[in-house]
Amino acid sequence: MNDAALIESLQSRIRELEQELNDREKDLGVFRDELARANSQLEKFIKQIGQELRMASLIQKALVPTEFPNIPGFEFSTKFIPSPISGGDYFDIFEHEDKFRFGVVLASSSGYSMSALFLSVLLKMTGQLEARKGTPPDRILEMMGRELVPNVQSGDLANVFYAVVDRRSFEMTYSGVGQMTGLLYNYATGKLQRLEWEPQAFTHGFQAELKSTTVSLGARDRIILCSEGVVRALNPKNEAFGEDRLYKTILAAPRLGVHDMRNEILFQLERFVQGRDLPQDVTVVVCEVKDRVIKLAKSVE
Repeated sequence: MNDAALIESLQSRIRELEQELNDREKDLGVFRDELARANSQLEKFIKQIGQELRMASLIQKALVPTEFPNIPGFEFSTKFIPSPISGGDYFDIFEHEDKFRFGVVLASSSGYSMSALFLSVLLKMTGQLEARKGTPPDRILEMMGRELVPNVQSGDLANVFYAVVDRRSFEMTYSGVGQMTGLLYNYATGKLQRLEWEPQAFTHGFQAELKSTTVSLGARDRIILCSEGVVRALNPKNEAFGEDRLYKTILAAPRLGVHDMRNEILFQLERFVQGRDLPQDVTVVVCEVKDRVIKLAKSVE
């Protein structure tokens, strides 16, 4: 091949490469436009989801009671902290028609949709709770389960604790399902007892048999209830707060008032997570038996 032919061949190859480069630049421009549209749609979707989560969180917070009945002989301290990621906690303290009995409900669901389902079932059963005031808590939960389980989507779940306290006998009868934490602090002995119930939550295919347990409450004894979000809160190392840290927090300051006890639990939790968002709602309920009312109640009997 002579020099002229070689030059012509090289120039032809250069033109081909330039054309390929132009085509690639056009393709790249198309890809950039598509990426920009996709990013815009993603930003709108994230904004929409964020607004929906904030709205769901506001609704959830509005549904959580801020005032409770004044129940002689007992002092309560409660705190609900909504998660920006996943919500579903609900709790309530309510008197029965028989003023010597009151109920405590704490629920922790896998998300807002499951929480809404639980609330709808609870509202539906409100009248039945009083109508069946002699029914043990495990039977009440079974009634809830029959309403909930057929409507639960795969992967969703609801943890529920329900207790009835009788102020005449100072006994608490309770039942529960799922992974929340219930503790009874015995003031006289300084010991902490874990309240046991069915570990399986209400979920698709739930078939566990439930039971009720009765415990006696002495002067200055405390009941501490924590939703699943407390023990599952994570620190920057992805370590869970766990029940051991919760136990140590409670035992380290057992003589504090109920509000101080609640605040200490939340303070230690906040210090542990070091500013990380809570992956689930957090609810803490502390209830103390007041000794001066117990003495009065016993003298009446």
